[in-house]
Amino acid sequence: MAEHYYSQNPEAKHQPIDFTFTLRGHTFHFQTDQGVFSKKEVDFGSRVLLDLVTMPETEGPVLDMGCGYGPIGLALATSFPGRHVHMVDINTRAVELAEKNAARNHISNVSIYESNLFEKVKSGPFALIATNPPIRAGKQIVHRIFEESYQYLAKNGELWVVIRKKQGAPSARKKLESIFDEVDCVGKEKGYFVFKAKKI
Repeated sequence: MAEHYYSQNPEAKHQPIDFTFTLRGHTFHFQTDQGVFSKKEVDFGSRVLLDLVTMPETEGPVLDMGCGYGPIGLALATSFPGRHVHMVDINTRAVELAEKNAARNHISNVSIYESNLFEKVKSGPFALIATNPPIRAGKQIVHRIFEESYQYLAKNGELWVVIRKKQGAPSARKKLESIFDEVDCVGKEKGYFVFKAKKI
């Protein structure tokens, strides 16, 4: 089987890359590597999501599902310092990079750990779950993220998802509407759709 960024233990040779990127008005210093998603810059979908996401009023921590090397979770932790952000990924190399990036950006209101989807998630209920889901892992995995997110959200909690139209945004919306009480498309840019799904 070909190796993907959602492989648990990437075997690709280490080739660390360092870059600086501004997200939500804050400058971050990231290190990435072979075997992780979007290693040369913060991917466009994550940037669209971060430009739009807002924090619901309900209390609780935040979860970045499929955190990669950390851009979404670390940007949210910086924007909302009063919230604790859990960041999980199946990819152990990505988790190690996210930990390193939290340290190099002096971000302490995070817990970063390996988990196959929600299997080892240590907290909840969450006020907010954000995900740029691993489309290449298949629709079954993406839909599982939607279904299990509902179970892990607090009352009035929200799941925020970014997904490209050509990678299944219309069917993703239908799936979200079959699970959640309210689903809105809060924005779209260059074929990327951002959905906010609320649990009432």
